[in-house]
Parts: sequence; structure tokens; C-alpha cells
Amino acid sequence: MFCGSLVAIVTPMRGDGSIDFDAWSRLIEFQLANGTTGIVVGGTTGESPTLLDAELRQLTLRALDQARGKAVIVAGAGTNSTASSIERAEWLSDLQVDALLVVTPAYNRPTQEGLFRHYEAVAKAARVPVILYNVPGRTSVDLLPQTVERLSALPRIVALKEAVPDMQRVRQIVAACPAEFAVLSGDDLTAREAIGAGAVGVVSVTANVVPRAMADMVGAARRGDWQAAAEIDRRLNALHHNLFVEANPIPVKWALARMGMIAPGIRLPLTELSASWHSAVSESLAAAGVALNS
Repeated sequence: MFCGSLVAIVTPMRGDGSIDFDAWSRLIEFQLANGTTGIVVGGTTGESPTLLDAELRQLTLRALDQARGKAVIVAGAGTNSTASSIERAEWLSDLQVDALLVVTPAYNRPTQEGLFRHYEAVAKAARVPVILYNVPGRTSVDLLPQTVERLSALPRIVALKEAVPDMQRVRQIVAACPAEFAVLSGDDLTAREAIGAGAVGVVSVTANVVPRAMADMVGAARRGDWQAAAEIDRRLNALHHNLFVEANPIPVKWALARMGMIAPGIRLPLTELSASWHSAVSESLAAAGVALNS
């Protein structure tokens, strides 16, 4: 169920920071028409730290109304408070999303035992599957393979989004966890290699702008057509890099605005892409075959 190319979708905003729900519908349709297997609502790329619960609820409900049965809908439930994460897991479960994405708690820096207990508590409260999310570059907390192995034995914990680009780690987790436990790459730049190491897909930022290419690359890699996967990946390589020249989702929102998909709105403390990066991002979009508005 949780495999292929899942998009970590942006939250489109107007210049005043309010959510543009018309653009939200267009973005979802763009993904559904181009092979995306899952839509992750309210993740890091969706500006989860600055979304109100009421906004996350509306985004999730609209995604479910539009895409249920066409793509899996995963909603971000993680916070740095176990109690808050439990509360969010409960009401998102009530919406009947397909899964919850629960990032490691940022800033408070728990031990591995603290991480285990945190996820155990959230999974007990959830009534839908839970996907672990490890991204130490943003949280300063690393969910180690041994802890993933322990968590994979718990009910409802079904997958891991692993953003650490370490193929030995991917192999270790795949070997240690149950066969039905899905490992998803959380790093576009090394997603192809991660699939070769046993991952079953990617939660992608790049898919916001080139969903068909990401779906095709993942599909080729999962079929074992490594030449085709590598050819697509080479074409996207600069884009994978340049969508992270400033903090995600700054570059990808600028790119989508250049494509005419959304307005250039983003919420403080994030700001629009610095002018010094405009040419690099534009050139990598063109290299990936993306048509840009003049």
C-alpha cells in the first residue's frame, strides 16, 4: 500500500499567508494525473510547523474528498510533544486517512528509549497505520535502526520514511524488520539507490514539480530496470540538488510559482527564495523538461 512515488505536497498560500484551496485542488489533480501513488499532507514540505490544526483538518478533508481511492492519503501527525501528537493522531484517525506520518520530536532531543515510548504511545492512540519519519538533519534526533526494529514489531507501525542517505542503514533496517514493513526513502537524491537497497519507494519533494518523472523513475527501479531509472535520475539530478539550496519548501514553492501552479506565498519565518538562486533553480527545472512561465 505504501510504495511508489508519494509526494510530500506543498501547502499553497496567497501573499498574505492564507491557504489557497483552489490551488490545493489543482496540485492534487496534477499529482493524480501523473502517477503519484500517495499524497502526504501537512509534512515538512507542507509547512507543518506553521499550520493550525483547523487548517490541517481542512487540507486533509479536501485531499480525501478529491483523491480517496486514487492515491493513499497520509497526514502529518508528529509534533515535539507526545501528548499533542496523540491528540492529533486521534482526530486525524477520525478523518479516516490511510496513514499518519509521525516525525521524530524535534528540539527536546529524546533518547532512543524516549523515542520508542513516544512512538508506542502515538501508535496506541492511532486507529490507522503509522509511518515513522526520521530526518535528523532537521530534528537533531536520529531514530537508529535498532529502535526502528523494535518499533516495527508494534501494532499499526507499518513503515519508515528514512531521510538519512545511508544505503547500509537501509539494508540493515530492511533485513531486521518484518517483510511487510515498508521502508521509504526520504531523500530524492538517493531514492534510486535506496530502492536498490530494499526500499519500496520515496516520499518526494521533487515530485511536486515533476511527478511523472519521479513515478517513472521509481517504477523502473522497482522493476529492476536500472538503466531506465538511472537515465531519469540523471536528468533530475540538478533539480534534486537545487530544490534544497535553501530550506525546504522555499525552493520548491518558488518553482511551482514559476510554473504557474501556485502563488508565491510562504509563511514566516520562511521567506521567498533568494534572488541569487533563481537562475540555478530555473535552469534545473528546464533541464528536467519543466515549462516555465515567462
